[in-house]
Amino acid sequence: MNYRVIIPKPVQKQLNNLPKQQRERLITAIGLLTDTPRPRGVKKLKGYDDTYRIRIGDDRIIYKIQDKEMLIIILSSIHRKDAY
Repeated sequence: MNYRVIIPKPVQKQLNNLPKQQRERLITAIGLLTDTPRPRGVKKLKGYDDTYRIRIGDDRIIYKIQDKEMLIIILSSIHRKDAY
C-alpha cells in the first residue's frame, strides 16, 4: 500500500521558484517516498517526532510521516547552505 503525499502551498512555492532541472529532481524524490517513506540514507531529525530529512544533491527535503494515516507531509525543501 502506498503513502499519500501532501505538499502545502508554501512548499509548492519553494519548489516552483527552483530551476526546472532541480525542481524535477526533487519532485521525483518526493514521488518515490510514496513507496518507501524511509529510504536508504534518510535521517530522523532529533527532537522531532516522525520527522525526517532526505538529501537530494545539495538540497534537503524535510518531511513528517504519519504511519497510521499512511500520509507523508512535506514540511520544507531547502538548499543545504540554508538548512544548517
